[in-house]
Amino acid sequence: MNCLRRTGWLLVFLILAVACEQTAVTTPSPASVQKSTAVPLPTITPRPTNGSTPTMTPTAVPTATFTAVPTQTPTTLPTAPPDLYAPLTIDALTARSYGGGQLEIVDTLERNDRFTRYLIAYPSDGLTIYGYMNVPNEGSQFPVVLMLHGYIPPAEYQTVAYTQRYADALAEAGYFVIHPNFRNYPPSDEGPNPYRIGYAIDVLNLIAIIREQSQDETGYLRRADADNIHLWGHSMGGGVALRVLAVNNAPYLKAAVLYAAMSGDENKNNERILAWTGGRRGQFELAASPEQVAAISPINYLDRVNAAIGVHHSRDDAVVPVEWSEELCAELAEIDHPYECFFYDGLPHTFNGGGDTLFMERVVQFFRKY
Repeated sequence: MNCLRRTGWLLVFLILAVACEQTAVTTPSPASVQKSTAVPLPTITPRPTNGSTPTMTPTAVPTATFTAVPTQTPTTLPTAPPDLYAPLTIDALTARSYGGGQLEIVDTLERNDRFTRYLIAYPSDGLTIYGYMNVPNEGSQFPVVLMLHGYIPPAEYQTVAYTQRYADALAEAGYFVIHPNFRNYPPSDEGPNPYRIGYAIDVLNLIAIIREQSQDETGYLRRADADNIHLWGHSMGGGVALRVLAVNNAPYLKAAVLYAAMSGDENKNNERILAWTGGRRGQFELAASPEQVAAISPINYLDRVNAAIGVHHSRDDAVVPVEWSEELCAELAEIDHPYECFFYDGLPHTFNGGGDTLFMERVVQFFRKY
């Protein structure tokens, strides 16, 4: 009898426990990560009359059912603007590659008893750059001079006119002269040119092409001595030449003449350009930080330059301040770099008369020295 009572109380407690458990269960919210089915408690079979021990009959445990986690649209974090000045530094220009493609003769412009002038074209970073070259008629292995023109409004520019007298004098002296029309000067293609770095890239690509193509014994540059290359740059072209020398210090670049050249300090250049153009150009260049301008300006990399430098400037230049050339000469002297500097009186930005003749005599002597 006592056993039956205890069994009855046990059943009562179990029923109460089940009721309490069911009451405690809360309904999951729709946003729940996991939805599961409650596991039922074991069912107790009452004690049989024959006195045997009641058995517990387990029921199958349902498998938990999972619902997908609601997808949340990620918040796009603002990213720092790209450093537009990083590819323009001397270090970045030194690290990249140049060349590819061929220099082609497009037309014959003039033939005389000393040299032949050709219209040429070559590729530069996907652009087609035109220009001309003067090739002596007799001989081979001519030292090369790259003539880099200064600024003139592109609408007024003519391929040959700007440097013809200088290029002709050098061809008559036995040099293989190549004059590229920089990008944005017709008929060359238009392309990017912050800090006039596009012009320098056009020259660096030309140098690489000369080095590659001169090895072709049947090519247009077979008579050029690619181990003996000089630069000649007037005004803007002088600034381009200085950047080229800071980027490429290979021993085959022997010497460079900077004629009434712009500064190697880009702040000075672009402050002047801003004034020249009435504020239409120079804003992007002057917006760079001092550190960025320093990394872009070739004046800070003179110790990398291998070529000898010749500086020529008139003290009466009303376009480019003579002080810029004086500062360059002082910098070259301080680092004991091979150089020569000549300053002229009474001559305009582009020399004329006897001063111009003296200038070119000195140029030929300087190139022959190196």
